[in-house]
Amino acid sequence: MRFMKLGTRPDTFFTTEAIRSVSSEVSTDLRIQVQRSLYHLHKFPMLSKCLRLQQLCSELGDAAEPAVIHLPDFPGGAEAFELCAKFCYGITVTLSPLNLVPVWCAACYLRMSDDADRSNLLVKLDVFFSSCILQRWKDTLATLRSTRKHAPLCEELGVTGRCVDAIATAIISSSTLPGASRNRWAADLSELGVDHYWRIMVVVKSARVVSSKLVGEALQIYAGRWLATMVPGNGQEATGKSTLLMEKIVSLLPSEKGSVSCGFLLKLLKAANFLHASAPVKTELARRVGLQLEEASVQDLLIPQAANSGDTLYDVDVVMTMLEEFLLQGQSPATSPPREEKLRRQRRQSRSADKVEFEVHENGRRSSSSSHSSKLRVGKLIDSYLQEIAEDKNLPMEKLIAIAEAVPDFARADHDDLYRVIDIYLRSHPELDKNSRKHLCRMLDCKKLTVEACMHAAQNELLPLRVVLQVLFFEQSRAAMSGFQVTELANNIKALLAKTGTGGDAGGREVLKLHHIGAASPSEDGWSISRLKRPAAKLQALELKLEEENDIDDGGLIPGEALLRTPSSRLKALCSLPRNPKKIIAKLLGMNRSANERN
Repeated sequence: MRFMKLGTRPDTFFTTEAIRSVSSEVSTDLRIQVQRSLYHLHKFPMLSKCLRLQQLCSELGDAAEPAVIHLPDFPGGAEAFELCAKFCYGITVTLSPLNLVPVWCAACYLRMSDDADRSNLLVKLDVFFSSCILQRWKDTLATLRSTRKHAPLCEELGVTGRCVDAIATAIISSSTLPGASRNRWAADLSELGVDHYWRIMVVVKSARVVSSKLVGEALQIYAGRWLATMVPGNGQEATGKSTLLMEKIVSLLPSEKGSVSCGFLLKLLKAANFLHASAPVKTELARRVGLQLEEASVQDLLIPQAANSGDTLYDVDVVMTMLEEFLLQGQSPATSPPREEKLRRQRRQSRSADKVEFEVHENGRRSSSSSHSSKLRVGKLIDSYLQEIAEDKNLPMEKLIAIAEAVPDFARADHDDLYRVIDIYLRSHPELDKNSRKHLCRMLDCKKLTVEACMHAAQNELLPLRVVLQVLFFEQSRAAMSGFQVTELANNIKALLAKTGTGGDAGGREVLKLHHIGAASPSEDGWSISRLKRPAAKLQALELKLEEENDIDDGGLIPGEALLRTPSSRLKALCSLPRNPKKIIAKLLGMNRSANERN
């Protein structure tokens, strides 16, 4: 750390009965009160260098007893005033980055400029600041931190701005040095207040020399240093300072995708909820997360609802915003920075036309493949997220359906996860009526359920009867087409057939079979085959469900567009599924009878 000594005389200040004075053969004739300290000094050395003291003394006039000059709001306090007084007496004083700012503010207040005396204190301070302090990284940082206590005056003197420019210039220069630790400055800057930090980073970003990746890393270090201390804890309220910190950090985020991790953005979003940040701040964070949503995890998306913002456990609306932004980015081609585009055009001009055409085709194919794989990952992510929030008693069904239906159909390889979402929601919301359960199940495509999910759904008493029979129909269709050995249907459906007499005596004796591919191994999520071996539901309950369906449903047909697309005549025969549950059962019996005759 650099320092500067001024003056040559020894220190002769002393204290007597709470009065600070200086040893001299000449009696003192100047009384100055600075905060709680009273100074007895001499007019000649003090007034010769301090224009303000000259003015104050002239206003007091001549009196037999020296009047006391009060300086209650003196910048830097008594310590800074005494250093200025010692300079006036020629006593040796030592200046460093630690006391430069308060002494500078004190000298400015006393107007110790060259207008009062040549080579006065203000000039010497400026020379020391320019030639020594600003040339050293640590000294500049220390000086900048000390300006916080005297912010308005330091801004007026230009001390703060010059420190900011010097630090930003050093960062920009270091980023161009080969082999250097280019972001070592990030840890040092994390000790600064958010106002100074923001000003430095704005200058750094505007220079467009430091990479967005390094800027993003620096922001993560700074946020990790301060946000944890500012997020309110149990029963604490967010302060204006913490909210300002959040808004400043968000405003500094680089615009380039991937400059900061998706996990970091989601941490900021959770903190923004706790801090009651403004809606534009949260919307911007959600938009940025949406651009790289495929990097998120389920736990990242479980953003607790802000206090007094809703009844749900988690902020579902913000996840919907992320998903919408993610889907929007695939609708228009990505743009490249002008400089990169110019270089790309130059390279293309040097190649043959065939090579250019091949490269464009390959880049388009890779981009399309990458986009498709990202949507598959996001589809899996959203379904897993819905399984977590489906247990929330206060989650409206409409919000659950809206998020589920926002996922493109091709982004789901199967509908097993979506079926789990429906199953969890139905079990967590037993108060749902029949129409609500039907509405919830409309987003499920029974043709995209695996064998294990079909077997579970076939005995799920929470599902509407029509959905259960649709599952049975499509599973029986697969079994009939494949010719594999099938297993018997659950006893409750067979009992229903016998009770209703569907298909006559032969229908009562007919065994409807399901497609079976190997034995399923037990799993922890309750989807094992052993879990399905439970007592059959009461016949009366099934009859009641059947009667309810008959009262509402007509004899129309369920469209089978997907089956019609296949060239197989056997599948075309299955393309029309009756809406009436009894007719569905009869259809299944006929299909099963034909399969048995062939075998």
